[in-house]
Amino acid sequence: MIMSMKAKNNNKNLIVSDGCCVQYGNTLALDNVTFSVSKGKRVAVVGPNGGGKSTLFNAMTGLIPIAHGSIKIYGEDPEKAKKKIGYIPQKNLINWNFPLTVRQVVEMGLTNRNTLNPFSKKNISIIEESIKQVGLKDQIDKNINNARIGIFLPNSILFLISYFAILISGNRPALLNYLLPDLALGKMIDNLEPSLLISDKELLKSQSIIVKIEHYLELEGSSIDETGFRCKSTEVGAILFSGGTTGIPKQINHSHKCIISMVDRMEWGWPTTSNEKWLVVAPFTHIYGFLTGVTNPLLKSGTVFIPDAFDPKLIVEKLSSEEITVFGGGPPAIYQALLSVEKFEKSQIPHLRVCPGGGAPFPVAVHKMWKEKTGIPIYEGYGMTEIAPISVNTVENGTKMGSAGKAVPDTVIDIVDIETGSRVLNDGEIGEIRVKGPHMMMEYEGNIKETKTTIRDGFIYTGDIGVLDNKGFLSITDRKKDVIFVKGFNVFPREIEEQLMSQSNISSVCVVGKQDDRSGETPVAFITLKTNIDISVIKKYCEDTMLPYKVPSEFIVLENLPLTPAKKVDRVALKDRLI
Repeated sequence: MIMSMKAKNNNKNLIVSDGCCVQYGNTLALDNVTFSVSKGKRVAVVGPNGGGKSTLFNAMTGLIPIAHGSIKIYGEDPEKAKKKIGYIPQKNLINWNFPLTVRQVVEMGLTNRNTLNPFSKKNISIIEESIKQVGLKDQIDKNINNARIGIFLPNSILFLISYFAILISGNRPALLNYLLPDLALGKMIDNLEPSLLISDKELLKSQSIIVKIEHYLELEGSSIDETGFRCKSTEVGAILFSGGTTGIPKQINHSHKCIISMVDRMEWGWPTTSNEKWLVVAPFTHIYGFLTGVTNPLLKSGTVFIPDAFDPKLIVEKLSSEEITVFGGGPPAIYQALLSVEKFEKSQIPHLRVCPGGGAPFPVAVHKMWKEKTGIPIYEGYGMTEIAPISVNTVENGTKMGSAGKAVPDTVIDIVDIETGSRVLNDGEIGEIRVKGPHMMMEYEGNIKETKTTIRDGFIYTGDIGVLDNKGFLSITDRKKDVIFVKGFNVFPREIEEQLMSQSNISSVCVVGKQDDRSGETPVAFITLKTNIDISVIKKYCEDTMLPYKVPSEFIVLENLPLTPAKKVDRVALKDRLI
């Protein structure tokens, strides 16, 4: 970030911040920031991603309001001093493809305005001549596209309308988890740098990029002319997000070609017809929910029923009343919840025939109970946001309870040694799972290091531990790097640990997974305190800053955390305390 200032006075301090606070909803993004910058000084603002650097600069330039305190530029409020300060973000964060026409961009620059209102004939003449001189006359009214546009919506028709509208316009949809609290959402937006954010919420009102959808038109039985799409198969068709060990979600780019390949492989594992009725409970922002609730039904011309919330009794009722044929259930916790509904049995779901499962390893007991009650098997599969599906249990190729099935077509699954990842192990030997296929992600955008770590020699290294038997069935046995698997989602202990360590009362923390019959695992936080503090305060902080499934189910206070001989926290010893 570079600040450029041309002083017209001799004030000693050109910029003065006095107790500046900025809020996103009820969450403080900047808290009591005080500093001054004198004439002729060069000042660097240094901090981690999501630390508030961009928020501070946006407050200084008047782009977002200040909740408390003040910032003065040449003794004036930022709003009045806009012409006296320039703000240039890092080049790699500038969206050079902002969706405006060439004419509109030139209008803004020539007239020193931030609006796109009509201009005088004189201005129009200047604009036409300027564009002609730089050789852009044939581009004058063409849209600059391929911009990132965020979708922050629950599963709904609005989500689907927004997603396909973005594709038709030639831009890239970024799918943001609707459960994100304000602060976490603010950090993700800073990292993503979207041109627009579509939402049904009154959030981040200071952000000019917010578009709130209030009206839409329902067209029953309508179709989209594919010639209207302005996207190519190699361009980004969806941006999804994976958890990150540093607390910064990784932005995963999938091309249109990749998405079609994923759908083809789901169809291989779970064949459907053109008249299926889908009921999907997984969030559309999750790879499983995206494939089962958005892409598969579209390409197969199916009908999607979207429940307002996950209520097991309501889901059972809809399975019956709507004559559902495909239930996009997902992880075991979903199926377990339905099994707990009183009098739920085969007679209530006469039309149901396909029940895909994934997101977490299924206990054999869940398989057996579901088959006994419904007469329908759960076809368990395995995948990740970076590549899905990887393996599937199928009717034609066989099933094995407790396994994730066999590799989908044109997909290679290797078990390699955990230490180097270079030696392929034999059947029956446990190691890290690596995979490759035509439905792999393009990259982690803006994160070359993580991309190179994950994609090596054409393979995605999953970080999962597993074993292949002599018939090709894959079983997931463990998680590499102590990743906790909660309701089908990856939860990285370090992410929670770093969030907790930001609290001044906590001196050390270690997060481990605890086995849970419904969720698979839940995170548990072992902490040591500098001073006494009510645990409810710590829990409330986690609820305000984390996704619900990442909030520790327990907070256990210890005098000291156990250490290994190498002086590292002994996670095994802590897990043993939970047994």
